[in-house]
Amino acid sequence: MSRLFGAYVIVDYSAAEGKKTGESSVWIGVMKRDVRFRLSYESHNPATRAEAMSLLRSILADLHKRGDRIFLGLDFALGFPRGTAARLQLKGAPWAGMWDFLAKNVVDKADNKNNRFQVAAKMNRLMTDQAYPFWGCPKSDAQKWLSTLKPDSLGDFPEFRLTEAAARKAHKKAQVAKSLWQMHGAGVVAGQTMLGITAFKTLVENLGDSAKIWPFETGFGIQNPETLAGISTLIAEVYPAVFDGEAEAGEVKDATGVRLAAQALAEADDKGQLCALFAAPKGLSEADLAIAATEEGWILGV
Repeated sequence: MSRLFGAYVIVDYSAAEGKKTGESSVWIGVMKRDVRFRLSYESHNPATRAEAMSLLRSILADLHKRGDRIFLGLDFALGFPRGTAARLQLKGAPWAGMWDFLAKNVVDKADNKNNRFQVAAKMNRLMTDQAYPFWGCPKSDAQKWLSTLKPDSLGDFPEFRLTEAAARKAHKKAQVAKSLWQMHGAGVVAGQTMLGITAFKTLVENLGDSAKIWPFETGFGIQNPETLAGISTLIAEVYPAVFDGEAEAGEVKDATGVRLAAQALAEADDKGQLCALFAAPKGLSEADLAIAATEEGWILGV
């Protein structure tokens, strides 16, 4: 069976305020093949998100120039819990409406200063006029529509997306995954999801029609070179914590995660097993499959 991709790029994004490297900063892992199809790996740890996106554009351009089709795995949610877009009264496909909304509201400056807490408060105001479903912030950012502590109830909003619920059942490491409503605290992903979607919307638009987001723009289905014809970059959500392996000496946790994810996906592709990971998740109703495919997204491999 032919390989689907020539290179695998994994991005662990970050909502860090100010320049930051090491733990809880942006890591980019690149797994590619040489002329003899041997895999080689390199990682990058830019100090700001602006530097990361500039570097990533350069990496993708170089790989495309080589003729590689790229798998681009992003370690943040590509969609929000079901019902969010409807409560915000957004038009069109729910995932696309959310991407547009965030792009219009999120400001992320070159020095990493950003307004993610203010955006969460605005979304709460528009959806419930209360300090939920988003919660969690430094005391200095607390206000009527965003509290430092978890509210007693999230109303009728689900705490987790369908894919997170499935991951928490299937993978021991995923049981610690935080809800997308939690904006502050160790291991949270809501802030980096807001900032990540905003940045990658611009990247995807610059890549043009040859870039597709799974499953939103591809649907669920086993992939092969024919189904991927015309696609130079396939973008999907990944969760590095579900890939097993050991850290190298002195390697920080985020660096280990992107390396293990890139390695696992490249090896699965070599064995002809990667294609099946894009198929519809088992055990979901037709209604839930539609929610995953149009609004919430899905973590590849869950």
